[in-house]
Amino acid sequence: MTRKNLRVFLDTSALFSAVFSSSGGARKLFLLGEAELLDLLIGPNVLREADEIVRRKIPASLPTLAHLLETGKVLVTSAPTKNQIESAKKMVAYLPDAYVLAEAIASAPDWFVTHDKEHFLNVKQPLVLPFEIGTPGDLLQKLKGDFYLP
Repeated sequence: MTRKNLRVFLDTSALFSAVFSSSGGARKLFLLGEAELLDLLIGPNVLREADEIVRRKIPASLPTLAHLLETGKVLVTSAPTKNQIESAKKMVAYLPDAYVLAEAIASAPDWFVTHDKEHFLNVKQPLVLPFEIGTPGDLLQKLKGDFYLP
């Protein structure tokens, strides 16, 4: 019996973190994607935001972004529906992050990976979602508990 890969949606902060740090947890997720142990997903808005941020803050890292997306076998998902956007807006008041959440909902992941403490991780009312949400480190800890990962 073959094991189904976890589908992992990366938000802009996780994608940027992977570009910025070659040794952090986000970069390790890309290595797991490259090894075909995880299915990495991003939304079209996340891709656009990440491209804009890298161009503005560290333009010399644009090739790194392209390399990670290719070698990590990252799938750019479809845009969310109006209903998915409205659902996300009810959970996250900050519109740009609500749209990212809608992209995550549309992609039907097992995990949503982010570093955004203000809008996703340290919220007063935990988000009720059909997937888990956490940092790259949270997911790596979960994977270590489920499987052997070095």
